Amino acid sequence: MISDRDWQDAQLLWDYQQMHHEPRPCSVAIGLGSHDLGVADMTVDLYRRGMAPLIVFTGATSRTTCDRMPRGEAEHYRDRAVELGVPENVILVEPKARNTGENIRLSRALLEKRRVSVSSVLLVSKPYEERRAYATARKIWPEVEWVSASTSMSLPEYIDSIGDDRLVIDMLVGAHQRLMVYPQHGFMIEQAIPDNATAAFKRLCCGGFTSRLVPEAGGPR
Repeated sequence: MISDRDWQDAQLLWDYQQMHHEPRPCSVAIGLGSHDLGVADMTVDLYRRGMAPLIVFTGATSRTTCDRMPRGEAEHYRDRAVELGVPENVILVEPKARNTGENIRLSRALLEKRRVSVSSVLLVSKPYEERRAYATARKIWPEVEWVSASTSMSLPEYIDSIGDDRLVIDMLVGAHQRLMVYPQHGFMIEQAIPDNATAAFKRLCCGGFTSRLVPEAGGPR
């Protein structure tokens, strides 16, 4: 049973993850692979609006995507984009990344291999992972400017789209934990975390929303 307090705390974490960047034209858009095809849809929307001339979809599979996306997250994202009318020749696929750090590192390597000049990147993620993705990208590829983007929707709308309220709260808690512990291991830049967000995180952990936590000594990024 998810209490009213749990929902309030989840909303606090959701709001904190939003970077509120205004999309603007960038060298490339990088769509981070996941279970959520909304990331591909948002990347396509940005391309159509002239915000990026080139798209990179990055991601292998994980325990949450191996059944739905057996050929890999990036491959299924590309299929989605082509179905929506994006020309195949403006899409690059990075099929090996298994965490956010690898998403950025391997996408950078692919773009360098293709001799693509990059000064700015539209970083497209799930709504509840904007800040986590941004902090990771800034650490790994600090030479470029990062602009965060995700589908504009409320927490209840996102939960409706996924169909599993407890899973979404677990993922919010996991994303927030990484913001707290990963800077210590050099995985992302430090972010100022409001006290109310930290308190919400602790209450949700005590409430059992812990399936997406990682050991604080490190782990997948």
